[in-house]
Parts: sequence; C-alpha cells; structure tokens
Amino acid sequence: MAKGIIRLCYQKIIDVHAQKTWERNVFEDTYMEFFMQSQFYNQEEQYQTFQELIANVPAVDKLHYLVSTAAINYIRQLNNLMPDITNAHQQLCMPFTNFRFEIVQSHIQRKEEHRIVIYFYSEPIIWIDTIDHQLLVAYGNETEALESGKEISTDLIALQPFLSISSFQNI
Repeated sequence: MAKGIIRLCYQKIIDVHAQKTWERNVFEDTYMEFFMQSQFYNQEEQYQTFQELIANVPAVDKLHYLVSTAAINYIRQLNNLMPDITNAHQQLCMPFTNFRFEIVQSHIQRKEEHRIVIYFYSEPIIWIDTIDHQLLVAYGNETEALESGKEISTDLIALQPFLSISSFQNI
C-alpha cells in the first residue's frame, strides 16, 4: 500500500541573487544582524569573513542562532508552509514544523558575499507512491483510512533541487 511515513526537508538558500521580496528582506535583515553581532566577537577587527571568525574565535558558532533571530518574523509570515514547494495546482502546500538556520558565508564589509540557508522540515506525511518525478502524499494520520481502503485527500509534490526525504519510517 503506502511506502511509509516520511519527513521532507527543503533547503532554502538565500543570497544576493534573491528575487522575491520575502527573500530580499531575509537577506538584508540577516546581513545587518550578522554585521552587528559579529562585532562582539571581532572587537579588534582582525577578521573579515564568517569563516575566519569560525576558525579563530571560540564560541562564534553562536552567530548562527543570534543571526537567525532576524529571520524569525519572516519565517512566521510563511504561515507554516514551506516556501517554493507547491502541489500539482501550483499552491504552497507543504506544512513545516521546524527549521534550522545556518550562515553559509558572510563578509563584514562585502554584503554581496552574505549567504544563508534555512532548512525547513515537514511534519510527518504519508508517502503513498512516486508518479514520474512527483511524490503522492497524504497529510496527517491517514494510515488507518488508507489501509482500510477509504478515500483520503492527497497531493502531488514535484521532486526538485534542494528538496529531500529527511526521515523514513515503515508503516
């Protein structure tokens, strides 16, 4: 019947090439937060890049969390739906329950080098089948209904770059 219960992970990369307003706002605000927060760890202004800070300053890995605070309100604007992940009707459809924020790279003086990634993790969903390059899924706890042959609501989610199955459980 169904293949299993899965969680999807969508890796949203945001950098200077961001096109959508939401992405641009996240880019601008996280860069500004990085610029301000990095000053605490770089008071002598020895380092220019995030990578230099990581290599030379103890506890600077806290910057991931500190800078993520600038993105929180933008993430709330998504209403718990992953950005860019649409169903066959081109509607945002994939709920996420948590996320992880990382600074990939940044530069104190060159904003164009700022790059972050936000990993969005879906709630558990039922993976029913794969049709061409699309996952046929059902949301919520529909396992019993599916096994008893009842009709359930489904979505087709296109496989795409940066979308992966992050966990799998047999039914």
